[in-house]
Amino acid sequence: MAKIDCDPDGTRLPIRFDGTSNGEFMPLDLTPQQHIANAIAHDMASENSRRLGIGRRAFLVSTAGAAATLVACNAANPAAGGRFALPAEAALDTAAADSVLLGDEFILDVQTHCVDPSGAWRVGREGEIWDAVLRQAFGQYAKCGGSGYECYSAQTLAKEVYLDSDTDVAVVSALWGSQKSNPTPTHYAAEAREIVEAIGGDGARCLIHGGLLPNDPGDLEAMQEKAEVHRVDAWKMYPQWGPEGRGFFLDESDHAARAFEEARRLGVTTIAVHKGIPLYGLEYDYSSPRDMGRAAAANPDLTFLVYHSGMEHGKPEGPYRPDAAEGVDRLIKAHQDAGFVPNQGNLYAELGSVWRHFMSRPDEAAHLLGKLLKYFGEERILWGTDSIWFGSPQDQIQAFRAFEIGEEYQDRFGYPALSPTAKRKIFGLNAAQVYGIDGERMAGRNGLDRRRLDHRERGNPSFATYGPKTRRDFMANWQAHGGRPG
Repeated sequence: MAKIDCDPDGTRLPIRFDGTSNGEFMPLDLTPQQHIANAIAHDMASENSRRLGIGRRAFLVSTAGAAATLVACNAANPAAGGRFALPAEAALDTAAADSVLLGDEFILDVQTHCVDPSGAWRVGREGEIWDAVLRQAFGQYAKCGGSGYECYSAQTLAKEVYLDSDTDVAVVSALWGSQKSNPTPTHYAAEAREIVEAIGGDGARCLIHGGLLPNDPGDLEAMQEKAEVHRVDAWKMYPQWGPEGRGFFLDESDHAARAFEEARRLGVTTIAVHKGIPLYGLEYDYSSPRDMGRAAAANPDLTFLVYHSGMEHGKPEGPYRPDAAEGVDRLIKAHQDAGFVPNQGNLYAELGSVWRHFMSRPDEAAHLLGKLLKYFGEERILWGTDSIWFGSPQDQIQAFRAFEIGEEYQDRFGYPALSPTAKRKIFGLNAAQVYGIDGERMAGRNGLDRRRLDHRERGNPSFATYGPKTRRDFMANWQAHGGRPG
C-alpha cells in the first residue's frame, strides 16, 4: 500500500466539509455555514475528547467523532429542509452514534477512480496536461514517495475505498483523454480489479469501465479489445471532450450512433455518460444533459447512467423548475419530456460528486434528493462518490445514512421520504440490478468483511482528500497549457 498521511494530530475532521475538487471543476470557497459547521465540529472534538478522557485523534476516529461533525452541520443550518437525524447523545456516546452511522447495506459505488502510477500515459499534449493536473493540483502526491502517483494508485483505492469504508463493490471508471494519454487505461483498470479481488477473495468486488470516446480516431475499433480482452463491465463517455476541443450530443451524432451499435454487437450495453460538471476550457453546451432522455428513449435496449446527474458546482439546487437553464433540473426535464415515469425505464441518475457537494448544504441536499426521488424514483438513483479524489467515501456513506428530508419539504414540494428502503436501493441494490450482481449475498459475512475488521483494529483512517483545494492549484495547469484540456 502507498504511504498515506494519517493526520496523527487530529486536525482533520472525519466528515469533510470543504471545497475540494475532483479535478473537473474549480475548487469552491466555503460558505459561511460550512465555516461555522467546521468551527463547531472542531470545538466539539476538543471538548468531547476531554470529557471522555481520550485523545482528540481517537475521538475523531470513532463514530462519535463523525456524529459530532454532523451535529455541527445541523447547528449551522437550523432552518434547512433536510437534517442529519442522530440521537442527542451521539456526539458523546459511540453506541448511540453506531445506531445510525453503522449499517449492513450492500454498497456498490459506481464511480471511483485510480491512476496508473507508472505514468506511461504521459505522452503528448494531453499527457502533459494530466501530469500537471496530478502534480500541481493534487498536491498530496509529494507525501506518497516513489514515482509520485501512488496516492492515486489501485493500492490506494483498495485501502481508502474497500478497507476504510463500508463499500462492498466499486466500479473503476475511465477518465477523459485519448487512448495514449488516459491516466486510467483499460489495462490498468483490469490490474486494479485483480488487486481488489485479492482483498475480497469471494466474488466480483471490482467492476471496470472501458473509456468510450467515439470522436477520437481509432477509439471505436478499440472497443472490441476492451470488451473481449479486458472484460469491461460498461462504457464511460465524455461527450464534452473532443480531440479538437469540440464535443457532441448523444441524440444527434453519428459518433454516438456508431458507438451504440458497437456496444450492442459486443454485448456490453451499459453506458455511463458524464453530464454536468462542465470540463474547464471545453464548450459548455455539451455538458448539458438535455439529450439524455431522447437518447435513452431511442435506445431502449441500452442502459444509460447519467454521471453527476447534470449538477454544476456553484449553482444552487432548489425546487424543480422545468425552465431552468442549469443544474439537475435540466436532467429531470429531459427525463420528463422523453416520457419516463418514476422507477421505470433505462435512464438512471448518479450521485458521484453530487452528494459530496450537497451533503454540507442540507437545504439544497433536501431539494436535490427530493426531486430525484420524486421524478426518477428510488429505483433509478445510483450511489457514486468520485473517490479517491475525495479520499475514503466513508464520510459520504455516514452522512447519507443519517440524512433525512424534513416533513415540511415533503408536504410543500411533494418529495418522498428518504426512507431506509430507499437508501438501501440507492446505496447498491439498484446498481446491483444494472450490473447483474447478487447484492444481498455480497453484503453478508465474507472475506472482505474479515479483512476490513482486521484493518480497522488499527483505527488509522487518513481523512485525506486528494483533489485540488484552491483556485491557484486548479488554474496552474490550465494556464500552462492553453486553457483547455484537449
